Amino acid sequence: MAFHQSAGEEDEAILSEINITPLVDVMLVLLIIFMITAPMLHQGIEVALPKSDSPNLPLRKEDPIVLSVNREGLIYLRDRPVHPTKLVEILSPMLRGRSDETVFLKGDRDVAYGRIIEVLDTLHKGGIVKIGMVTEKPEPARR
Repeated sequence: MAFHQSAGEEDEAILSEINITPLVDVMLVLLIIFMITAPMLHQGIEVALPKSDSPNLPLRKEDPIVLSVNREGLIYLRDRPVHPTKLVEILSPMLRGRSDETVFLKGDRDVAYGRIIEVLDTLHKGGIVKIGMVTEKPEPARR
C-alpha cells in the first residue's frame, strides 16, 4: 500500500517491486528437504531387483507389506530384519486387519534361487498365499 506525502516533506521514491529473495530462500529449503526425504519413501531395504517386462499390479489404498531378501539371504520386513522362523508369526497379525492380504517379495538378483523358494514355502505353509514378486523394468535398447 502506498502513502501519499504532503508537499512539505522530502520526496522519497516508493519501492513498488516485490522482493523475491525470501521466496527463493524458502523454495531452496523445500527443494533440499524433498531431495533428502524422497529416497526414504521406498519400503524395504535396497536390493538389486531382477528385470522383467511383466505389467505392474494395480495400486492399492493401503501401504504394501514388503519382504526383502538381500544378497546374503537375510530376510527383512520393510527395513527390519526378521528370522525365518518368526516370519509367519509376525506377518499373520499384520495381515488380519487389512483388506488386501498381499505380501510383496523383493529378492536380490544375486541371491540363490533356493533361498527365495524357502521364503515362499515358509509363507505358504503359514497360510500366506497372496504373494507378489517385485521386479524392475529392463532398460530400453539403445540404437
